[in-house]
Amino acid sequence: MNRTRLIFFAVLLVAVAIVGVSVLTRQFQTTSAIPQPVAPKTVEVRVVTALPVEPWVQEAARDFNASPAAKIENSAIKVTIIPMDGLTAMGQFERGDMNPVATAWIPDSRYLVELSNAAFKEKFGRDVFLTDGEYRARPIAISLFSWGIYESRANVLRKKYGSIDWKTIHDAAIAKGGWPELGGDPQWGYFKLVVPNPRRNVGGLQAMVAAAGEYYGKTDITVADVTNPDFQKWLKELMGAVTDFSSLGSYTAENIALFGYSTGDGGQLLESDLLVNMQGIQTRWADPLNIVYPKYLTWFDFPFTIWVGPETTALEKNAALEFQRYLLRPEVQAKAISRGLRPANSDVAIPNESLFAKWQAQGATTVVPRTTAMRSPSRDVLLALLRFYDLQVAQR
Repeated sequence: MNRTRLIFFAVLLVAVAIVGVSVLTRQFQTTSAIPQPVAPKTVEVRVVTALPVEPWVQEAARDFNASPAAKIENSAIKVTIIPMDGLTAMGQFERGDMNPVATAWIPDSRYLVELSNAAFKEKFGRDVFLTDGEYRARPIAISLFSWGIYESRANVLRKKYGSIDWKTIHDAAIAKGGWPELGGDPQWGYFKLVVPNPRRNVGGLQAMVAAAGEYYGKTDITVADVTNPDFQKWLKELMGAVTDFSSLGSYTAENIALFGYSTGDGGQLLESDLLVNMQGIQTRWADPLNIVYPKYLTWFDFPFTIWVGPETTALEKNAALEFQRYLLRPEVQAKAISRGLRPANSDVAIPNESLFAKWQAQGATTVVPRTTAMRSPSRDVLLALLRFYDLQVAQR
């Protein structure tokens, strides 16, 4: 190869090298000019929480925020708990009044999630709460509805009717001669039923659903059942034994502990609320409260439900998922048990020193006798019950 060709190839190689370096330099400068996403220092997770589990979830949130578990993608997680009754929360979600939209929702029962999601799907054509996959609604604790009735009253009713159930309570409610007619102390006056206000506490609706189940002897209640004139007459007579719905807000069992017989003689309430207030009842009143599990059983399962709409980021959704996992840890579930709740984690057993064991003599039990589980009511059934309450009970 002669000298001229060597010089030509050398010049060509130098030119190629210069072009390559120029291209790489431009690429680097262009890439550097694009703002790179920076993970936020703190990821905020707002959890709207049903009132019966709020004390436990609030305590868990404080512990979680201070723990090494409150981290995601090099960002700290801060969980804020917003106490709210399930019906109120459902209304705010559906009306768009919740601003900003909560990252997650722990309602009283799964059916509230299903009802709310159905409304959103009809309105927007998409789900906002999921029933499967990673973000599916998962129960974090369970509490049954059971009868809580003063022992002296329970003994009289058992002697006359043989059992404590909605039919017994109805007959006691309509006794014109009051407790003397039933065989009780004249000083007791008339039978007084305790049912939470259905407009303030979804437990009031559950009580009416359970009463309907027993009236009809079936687990699935329809709108036709609710609007049946004979049933409405029976239910109105039953609910007429509630002395004052305005005083029975969201903390009905607490009212029984504080005000005793003036609140009522007994009613169907959340098991966990009864258990945590049993000591106060024993301390303030000579007559202990009995817990009786009904044949037609209803319950709350407090599902942790993540909002999957575009209003929250993927990082916020995943941060909420971390808190959900934390609530299901055995040590956190144990704290739920200490508050009278049943664990949702199947690997966690109720210990012998629990409130269930402490109040066993009053009827509490870890293993519930065979019962019939009520099916979740439809949205139309709930609206029909609320309409019945507004027209025939609240107006009296």
